[in-house]
Amino acid sequence: MLLCIDALCDTDIDRMRDMPHFGPIITGGAVIKQVAPVYPSLTYPCHVSILTGMYPAAHGIPHNEMVSPGVSHPPWYTRRSLVKAKYLTDIAKEYGLTTCSINWPITAGADIDLNLPMILPFNYAGDPLPYYKKHATASLVDRYLWKYAWLLPNLRVSLDLFTMMTALDILRDEGQPDVMLVKLCDLDSARHDQGVDSDAAHHTLAWHDKQFGVLLESIRRYGDMDRTHIVILGDHGQTDVERVFNFNRVLQDEGLQKLDAGGQLADYDAYASSAGLSCWIQLKDPGNPTTCRKVYDLLLRHASDPDSVIDDVFTRTQAAEQLGLTGPFDFIIESRQPVSFSHIPSDDLFVKTKPGDYKTAMATHGGLPWRSHQTAFIAYGPHVQSGVTIECARLIDEAPTMAYLLGFDMPGTDGRIIGEIIR
Repeated sequence: MLLCIDALCDTDIDRMRDMPHFGPIITGGAVIKQVAPVYPSLTYPCHVSILTGMYPAAHGIPHNEMVSPGVSHPPWYTRRSLVKAKYLTDIAKEYGLTTCSINWPITAGADIDLNLPMILPFNYAGDPLPYYKKHATASLVDRYLWKYAWLLPNLRVSLDLFTMMTALDILRDEGQPDVMLVKLCDLDSARHDQGVDSDAAHHTLAWHDKQFGVLLESIRRYGDMDRTHIVILGDHGQTDVERVFNFNRVLQDEGLQKLDAGGQLADYDAYASSAGLSCWIQLKDPGNPTTCRKVYDLLLRHASDPDSVIDDVFTRTQAAEQLGLTGPFDFIIESRQPVSFSHIPSDDLFVKTKPGDYKTAMATHGGLPWRSHQTAFIAYGPHVQSGVTIECARLIDEAPTMAYLLGFDMPGTDGRIIGEIIR
């Protein structure tokens, strides 16, 4: 069983050691204290890398959102068909194993035996049934949506409850699948809203411990605990943010972007799309050498200014070669902590953080993998070393390692098997 706790930070491990359900798994298993996410350290690219062992340049999911200039909330990536690499679950099925996924991103329409994907759109309201009918396992929709759809009108409050209720019912009604993915979101929301080390985050992590305990008891009752490998991991860490920078204002001052009277994008030569702690610069005409040079010089000038909040600049080529990222951008800029990037062109140059959108909240992610908080990996089971702690690994190492624990290989990944935790 794989439990992903969104925004699990490396600093959470010591606190988890003292919890009644996480604690024994940590003590009796193996821990990787710091796991570097992929770039950008956003939820959806990271979740795909967890299952593929690939960098975003190889698997094809560069962002949570299908970024488009002038669109504050573009559609999110949701469909499995958009991913260019095999999932762990795909190869498991080739080896005759049964698979299950509850609330995992970018699994809509995936070839998973029991699948309730993360499918409802950002700021969703209304009837969830049409979304699930198109993209989830029909028998699960028929069996559980009538029962638990009432939990879904407020995703920030009840999505994890929906996940837990359906996961527990599946274990009871279907028996234990060979590969089961469960994703919980509330820790990420608490950190965005209140900060990385907030009381809300601590309370939520303790709540996840209780949920994990019920999952374990369900496996004991309806599965085979002695033969089960338990993996607990995160997708990325988070970093506290003090203010939000709107680089589109800089572009407007340089004559590279125009807004209409209503503050909407009217025209642009260059546009800045937020990825939280990093920002994509998109050119309207990337083939125009004059504009390209002007924008690049502007970015370098800001990065070299000690009073600027821009820290790093990457060209498209540098992002691919150094960071394993390709996508609809021409440059990427990184902020100096503790600053994130706005996604609204009409915002002031600097705005205050506030709960709500993940890109401009009290804490966020989306920057370079080595920024302050990374994530962690915990494994427990018959083929895992007991009591082992290693310092670091990469998110792309997790899929080949989990495949090895399941008894098969994942050829062609960017990652490696973490042999230090295996017996």
